[in-house]
Amino acid sequence: MLFDVFNGDADGLCALHQMRLAHPAQSTLVTGVKRDIRLLAEVRAGAGDEVTVLDVSLDENRDDLSRLLAAGARVRYFDHHHAGEIPRHPGLDARIEAAPDVCTSLLVDRWLNGAQRAWAVVAAFGDNLARAARSAAAPLALPEADLEGLRELGEWINYNSYGDTLQDLHFHPAELYRAMAPYADPLEFRRSAPPVEVLARGHATDLASAERHAPLLDGPQGRVVRLPNEAWARRVQGVFANRLANSAPERATALIVDNPDGTLRVSVRAPLARLAGADALCRPFPGGGGRAAAAGINRLPPEQLSRFLEAFRTAFET
Repeated sequence: MLFDVFNGDADGLCALHQMRLAHPAQSTLVTGVKRDIRLLAEVRAGAGDEVTVLDVSLDENRDDLSRLLAAGARVRYFDHHHAGEIPRHPGLDARIEAAPDVCTSLLVDRWLNGAQRAWAVVAAFGDNLARAARSAAAPLALPEADLEGLRELGEWINYNSYGDTLQDLHFHPAELYRAMAPYADPLEFRRSAPPVEVLARGHATDLASAERHAPLLDGPQGRVVRLPNEAWARRVQGVFANRLANSAPERATALIVDNPDGTLRVSVRAPLARLAGADALCRPFPGGGGRAAAAGINRLPPEQLSRFLEAFRTAFET
């Protein structure tokens, strides 16, 4: 039996799409909202089974990875998040790189020798790695209008992954992947697939709502904006954080969204000019983690907000 386990954001979706365009196979899909990263807990596999894992932290799935390997499953693992110590096991093929200018789709693209490069470009744009996206796209010699089309598509796909539950999303990530699956050309998918219009319209509407909220903190280190406990705010938090980061590349960004349970969800973007410090800021807080360039805290207790704001100021002092 074959399992494809992938993050529900643009990077996870495009990584899987590249792989299955190059190596078609029928599989059981295991995915969820972007922050649902302990996905290997849902996999029951053993001897003779194969598990492909894309864009979820090995460190967060360590116990279940060990369980699957001990049961005899073979696991191929691509990721760009903090992994901790990578197990040595004959059943594990781990291709993990945590550099700030790499995403999982670019690692898959490297493994495939660029066979589905345009989808890796979509993913890199969706992960707010514009420089890496343009570098990867250079051999494709695309017109600027087409590059802009790939950038927008990456943002729209990524936008669909944010939410507290699947009900917050426009499309279940597995449903969105199945819509993508027939399309080798992402520009054709952008032109022709019905979900794209829904995502583009929702993206524009939710961004307009977010932009009406003034910063909670606005200083030389960066900006912090807080959004209410609303489905639109949960959907837009990632792309809005990227939008703020892109508008001030020398400063850091944090976007805080009130969770339904009273805690706070935090998305942090390091300054684009140096792409470092986001993970170190978030990891000491409960539920915090991520990458040097972009990290988050799933459920920050509200009484720790002032502590977070002070840590944010300190982390990005110049």
